Parts: sequence; structure tokens; C-alpha cells
Amino acid sequence: MVREFLSREEVLVPELSSDIPAMVTGEITVELLSACCRLVDLLANPQDIPFLNGHIQREIIYRLLCGPAGVRLRAIATMGDPSYRTARALFWIKDNYAKSIRVDDLAQIAGMGVSTLHHHFRVLTHMSPLQYQKQLRLQAARGRMLVDGLDASTVAFEVGYESVSQFNHEYSRFFGQPPMRDIKTLKEGKVIEMSAA
Repeated sequence: MVREFLSREEVLVPELSSDIPAMVTGEITVELLSACCRLVDLLANPQDIPFLNGHIQREIIYRLLCGPAGVRLRAIATMGDPSYRTARALFWIKDNYAKSIRVDDLAQIAGMGVSTLHHHFRVLTHMSPLQYQKQLRLQAARGRMLVDGLDASTVAFEVGYESVSQFNHEYSRFFGQPPMRDIKTLKEGKVIEMSAA
């Protein structure tokens, strides 16, 4: 869809400059927020989803392309561009984060040499492939404990850790406290927010 938009002359996306950060956050525009809200609102009327879903998704992509993130989105979507090939490895990790990975295999998925992949992966994400995988594992584990009520030992193995102690150590370093204490803090924070509202 992004490539289709880019082929149209009406969609103007600024040129990619070498000094922009690989990933950025920014303020959402009213137009983009409105489109995202309309997409979520479709859940209240499921019969409308087949008719409106695609149109709203196209609007969201258009709004993203025209905004500050458009430059990076274009680079990722452009075939042959190092960002696009690196994104193939990135998406593979995202889909397979619980599996053990070899950087040689990722480089083959991306169609690059190992050192080239490392370089472009850092440019795109500001971390190595293994650091990225670790963050995905920890975020997934946190979500499973928070939403599904799983304990740290169970979730550690589910997300690909071979050792519960290694999981606990890395979780504590990433989130600032051990798994169960972190989940308790998050749940108490939600209760406090709900009671305040």
C-alpha cells in the first residue's frame, strides 16, 4: 500500500536525509488521530468492517506518509533499499522472537552480509538484532503476565528463555523491578487510576 501511494505524484514525501534518527516519536496530528479512532470505532459496528476498514487503513497510511514519519516509512517500503531488506529481518524476529536466532540466518533473510545487517539494523532500531529480540521477549512476557495472569516461570519459557533466573535478571534490568513486583505495581496503578476517575 505504501509503495502504491509513493507511485502517485500527488503524494509528496520529503527526501530522506542521512541525519534523521532511525526511529522517532512525535505528536500525532488531529487528522491521523481521527482516522485511528474511526478504525477502532468499527469494533462497535462489526457489519461495517468489511466496507470501511480498508478505506480507513489507506487514510492512516496516507497521513503517516505525509507526516514526519513518512520519510522513514518510505525508506522501509522501498524495495532494494537497505532499510527494506533490514526490515525483513526485523519482521522475522518479531514473528519468531521465542525461537533462538543466528545472525547468519538473519543476514541471509535480509540478503546482506552479517556486518552490513548489523550496521543497518542499528541504524533502523538503535540496537542489535539480539537486543531487539530480547526487548520483544520481555514486552511479550510482561503482557502475558499482566493480561493472562501467568507466572514468571511459565512465561519465561513461553517467550524463549532457557533459564528462569536469566529471565528474572533481564526483566529486572529492563523494567526496573522483578517480574511479579512489576506486574503488581502495574495492576495497582490501574486500580488507583480507575478509582480516581
